[in-house]
Amino acid sequence: MKTDKLFYRIFLSQPDLISELLPDVPAGCEFDYTAPVVKERELRLDGLLTPLSNNLSLPLVFLEAQMQNDSGFYGRFFAGVSLYLQQYASPRPWRGLLVLPRRSQNLGSEVPYSILLNSWVQRVYLEDLLPLTDLSPNLALLRLLIVPEEQTGVEAQAILSRSETAAEFQQRLDLVEAILVYKLPQLSIEEVRRMLDLKDTTLKETRFYQEVLQEGRLEGRLEGRLEGRLEGEADLVLRLLARRCGMLSEVQQAQVRAMPREQLDALGEALLDFTGMADLEVWLGNEGMRE
Repeated sequence: MKTDKLFYRIFLSQPDLISELLPDVPAGCEFDYTAPVVKERELRLDGLLTPLSNNLSLPLVFLEAQMQNDSGFYGRFFAGVSLYLQQYASPRPWRGLLVLPRRSQNLGSEVPYSILLNSWVQRVYLEDLLPLTDLSPNLALLRLLIVPEEQTGVEAQAILSRSETAAEFQQRLDLVEAILVYKLPQLSIEEVRRMLDLKDTTLKETRFYQEVLQEGRLEGRLEGRLEGRLEGEADLVLRLLARRCGMLSEVQQAQVRAMPREQLDALGEALLDFTGMADLEVWLGNEGMRE
């Protein structure tokens, strides 16, 4: 589930990454992300991306990130897709998007599913990104997951240095930190930030730094950087809650914005199972009792 949550954050925060990996999905297409339980055998799909547009030619995207060997993966994946299509009778076409670390990975026999794998499913092998140059920032984020540890800091700084606005920098910094914490769990968050060299090299190479420096507001912006990242995550959680539960009251929005980082992360994961406002109210009530 830790890996699932990480990829969920990457794909939802960088929606154009979907169109980069699936050529028939246009840039700018927005998706809602769920983790539905398929009944009968209780197969949980890692992620289902549903277009928010009314254009029924846009596909459902069944997204799975499989980092470990699993000889039953293909059978389980296609069984889940088939059961979902049977139960929900969606009028849309569908596509599969599998994010995998390497081609030699054992995911079971491909023979029974070869037609589907070659026509309806896009397999993205992260190892194929290693020798490439001039990657987009989105694909560079995926490559960061598998570059050798000694290259990780340089690659991460390069991703951040391409930010052109304050919001873009904060969003990428949040994702880069999440990837590094996942990839290098032995490091503390402060060690990760030292790896990113946030005080000097990274910021000075960004257009954001130059603009703020010219306006004479650098010191105040730097002090507010951490607060800004937390506000950005709160905004993302609020958008997801609005899609899942409906419009939140001002009191509820304020309650979400006041949450510390750990509680906000917990809500971001829990809301994938919400079906309406009642689920949110129960969750907020339970959290209040723990305080």
